[in-house]
Parts: sequence; C-alpha cells; structure tokens
Amino acid sequence: MKRISMLATRVTAVAILAANAAAATPKLTASVSDPLNISLKQGTKKVTSLKAGKYVIVVKDTAADHNFHLTGPGLNKTTSVAGKGTSTWTVTLKKGTYKYVCDPHKAFMKGSFTVK
Repeated sequence: MKRISMLATRVTAVAILAANAAAATPKLTASVSDPLNISLKQGTKKVTSLKAGKYVIVVKDTAADHNFHLTGPGLNKTTSVAGKGTSTWTVTLKKGTYKYVCDPHKAFMKGSFTVK
C-alpha cells in the first residue's frame, strides 16, 4: 500500500511538472489579412524584442492572396499564399534578427524583431 501511495505521489508530481512546462511556453500571434495587414504580437503588444528560447506561434492567415513567412537564424517557416487558415508552429528562437513578410507584397508588408 505504501508503494502505491509513493508511486501515485510521483506520478502526480511528474504530471504537475509537465503541465507547468507546457504552460510556461510563451505564445505569439501572427496575423496576415486583407487589405494589407501583417503583424506579430505577444498578447496585444507588437513584438520588437524577445528573449531566446522556445515559443508557440499561432499564425492566422485570413487572406488567399497573402502569406506569413518568418525567417531568422536557423528558421524558415511559411504559410501558403493561396491558402487560408490557422497554423501552430513551435519554434526555438536564437539570438539574432528575425523578419516576417508577405512574399507577394514583401516591399511593404513586413516586420522584424530581435532576439537577445
């Protein structure tokens, strides 16, 4: 009985640690939409600088003539131009500069941020 109790305690502790680790991953929201909108936010704030580490990026692409393309050190992720929908990317951001663009309109639909 004592072994079962100890095992249950360990299983519970592992579950709590796993839940905390998952909850600790910061979430970013990327958006590309008509007419000519592209953004990357953490909450309601535009991303300009982040700490290096693991992030979940939820990409909301609501336009069939745009895409969201994110590049930076060791990273090259994109949605399709013709497609619409929501994608979820888990990425590890390293120190450096990252850029995001809509490929067909990259001259004016763009943004960037640094990772320290």
